[in-house]
Amino acid sequence: MISMTCGRGDAGPTCQGPPRRPPEHRRAGAVLRLRPFAHGEVAAGRSTVLSRWPAELLPGQKRPLLPQIFTSSDQNIRVMEKPPPREYRVAAMKVELAARTSQTGKTEDTPPPSPAAVDAPSAAEDAPLLPDGGVRRRSGSGRFARSGSFRREVGRAAAETFLLTRLTLILLRYLGIGYRWIRRFLALCCYTFLLMPGFIQVVYYYFFSNQVHRSVVYGDQPRNRLDLYIPTSTAGLKPVVAFVTGGAWIIGYKGWGALLGRRLVERGIIVACIDYRNFPQGTIGDMVEDASQGISFVCNNIASYGGDPNRIYLVGQSAGAHIAACALLNQAISECGEGDSSSWSVSQIKAYFGISGGYNLLNLVDHFHRRGLYRSIFLSIMEGEESLQKFSPQVMIKESSARSAVSLLPHIILFHGTSDYSIPSAESQAFADALQQHGAKADIFLYEGKTHTDLFIQDPLRGGRDKMLEEIASVIHSEDPDVSADHLVVPVARRLVPEFMLKLAGRVSPF
Repeated sequence: MISMTCGRGDAGPTCQGPPRRPPEHRRAGAVLRLRPFAHGEVAAGRSTVLSRWPAELLPGQKRPLLPQIFTSSDQNIRVMEKPPPREYRVAAMKVELAARTSQTGKTEDTPPPSPAAVDAPSAAEDAPLLPDGGVRRRSGSGRFARSGSFRREVGRAAAETFLLTRLTLILLRYLGIGYRWIRRFLALCCYTFLLMPGFIQVVYYYFFSNQVHRSVVYGDQPRNRLDLYIPTSTAGLKPVVAFVTGGAWIIGYKGWGALLGRRLVERGIIVACIDYRNFPQGTIGDMVEDASQGISFVCNNIASYGGDPNRIYLVGQSAGAHIAACALLNQAISECGEGDSSSWSVSQIKAYFGISGGYNLLNLVDHFHRRGLYRSIFLSIMEGEESLQKFSPQVMIKESSARSAVSLLPHIILFHGTSDYSIPSAESQAFADALQQHGAKADIFLYEGKTHTDLFIQDPLRGGRDKMLEEIASVIHSEDPDVSADHLVVPVARRLVPEFMLKLAGRVSPF
C-alpha cells in the first residue's frame, strides 16, 4: 500500500508523497492509500480518506480547491464537489469502515485481540506527542488496568459462587434435604474444625502406625473390610474387641474406630473395627448381614493375629450398637433352631457393650424426623414400616419365638449420656429393663451431662482418665487373673485437644 497526499496542480489533480511535517501536523492531512496498477498509474481500490484536512498549510503548499474522494471501485476515480463538512466526515467514516473490513478479511492468520485489548484505549492515542515524534507514556497506567481487571474477576467469581450456592440449596431442598440437614452439616464442619488438632494425630496414627492392619477382607460384598489394631506385646493370646462403628446408618466407616482402637490397644486388647454397607448401598438387612459376617471372621481367624478366640467382646456405638445388637440376637435365635445356621456362636462372645445406641425403632421414627433424619429416608433404610419391629431388639426379645434365645445372650452392658439428644438415654434404660425382665444379665451406666459424642470422641481426646474405657477394660481383664492389673499400669493418656476447644465443640455439635 502507498500513502499519498492529494492536491490540485496546474495540470489538474495530482497525488504526490507527503512532505515531512512538524510534529503538530502528524495527525492531520488527507492521506489516501492507493494501489498502483501494473502500467504505473494509480487508482483507489479499497482505499480510505482520513477524516481531517491540515490545520495549516506547509511553506510552499497551495490550499486544495477540491478534495479528492476515491471510491472503492478499482476502475475509476470520481471527483466530487466539496461537500458540507458534516457530509464529508460521514462519507470519510464510511470509506474508512469499508477499508478496515477489507483488511480484516485479508489477515486471516492474525489472532483476534483479547477482550481486555479491545476494551482498553490505545496508549499511543491517549498519550501526548513529543517533539521528536515519540509518545510520552503515562507511568502506572498498566498497573491501574491490571488492578481494575483483577477487581472485575473477583466480582465475577463472587457472583458465580453466590449463584451456585443458591442453586445448590434449592436443589437440596427439592431433593428432600432441607435446611435442618444443611444447618447440621454446617455445625458438623465447625465441630470437626474445633477437634482438628486431635483428629490429625489420630489420622497420622491410623495411617502410619505399624500396630494398624487396615482393610483386611472378610467377605465378598462391597465394604466387607475391617481394621485390626494389634498390641506391640506378643506374649500370650490377647483378648479381642469386635467393634461396629456408628454413622446414622448412612456415613458409618471403620476408620471412625481409630481413637477407640488406639486407647484399647494400649491396654493389651486387640481391636477389630468392622466396616459394612451403608445406605443407599445397602439397607438394614445388609448391614446386619455384613456385621454378622465380620464377627464370624474375627471368631474364626483372630488366632492367627495373636487373639484369643474364646475371649471375644462385641462393641457397638450409636447406629453400630443397634446393628451389633440385631446381629447378636439374630444369631441367638438361629442357634435355637428358629433360623439359618451360621459359622460363629454366641457362646464365643463374652460380653456386649452398647454405647449410645437405640434399640426400639418404633419409638425413634418421629424423634429422628424432628432431628432431620426424615421419616421417608429412615423407613427406606429400615426396609419399610413393617420391618421396624423386626429390627428392634427391644421388641424382638418380647416375642415368644425369641424368649428361648434370650438365655443364650452374653452379659449386656449399656453406656449412655443423659444429655444425649440424638438418641435419648431412655432407649438404653428401656432395653436394659426388658432384658432383665426376660432373664438376661444386663447392666447400664448413665453419665450425667454427657452428650452423644462425649463418651466416644471428646472424652478420649481429653486425655487423663476415661471412665467408660476403664469400665470396658476392667470387664475384659476380669476373666484373666494374670493380667487383670495390667491395664491399671498403662500410662495416663495425654491430652490431644485443648479444653476450651472441646467445650466449644460440645456446644456446636450437631449430634
